[in-house]
Amino acid sequence: MDPDLLQILTFVGNILPYVAIIVALGVGGSFLNTWIRIRNGYPLQNSWGMPLHPKSDGETVERIRLLTSENAQLRAEVGSMKDRLETLERIATDQPSRLARDIDALGIDKGGNA
Repeated sequence: MDPDLLQILTFVGNILPYVAIIVALGVGGSFLNTWIRIRNGYPLQNSWGMPLHPKSDGETVERIRLLTSENAQLRAEVGSMKDRLETLERIATDQPSRLARDIDALGIDKGGNA
C-alpha cells in the first residue's frame, strides 16, 4: 500500500472520533435548546430565526373567545365567594356579644322584621 495513502487513512482514523463527538454535542445541544424553549413558552424558530406560530382557524379563535369569557365569569364568582367566606370567618371568630350588638345596630328584631 502507498505510504502517503496509509498516512492519510491513519490521520482520518485518529480524527474521526473527535469529529463524531463534536457532531453529537452539536445535535444534543440543539435538542436541549429546543426543549428549554418549549418548556419556557418561547416560540420555536425556523432556519432563518423567525418565530413559528401555530396556524389558527375560525374554530380555534371562537374556542379561545368562549374560554376567555368563561374564565372571566369564573374569576368573578371566585371573588364573590372569597368575600362571603371572609364574612363567615369574621362572624365565626367574633365575640358573641359583639355580633349581637352589631345585629341590634342594624335594627332587626328577633322575628326577622326591620
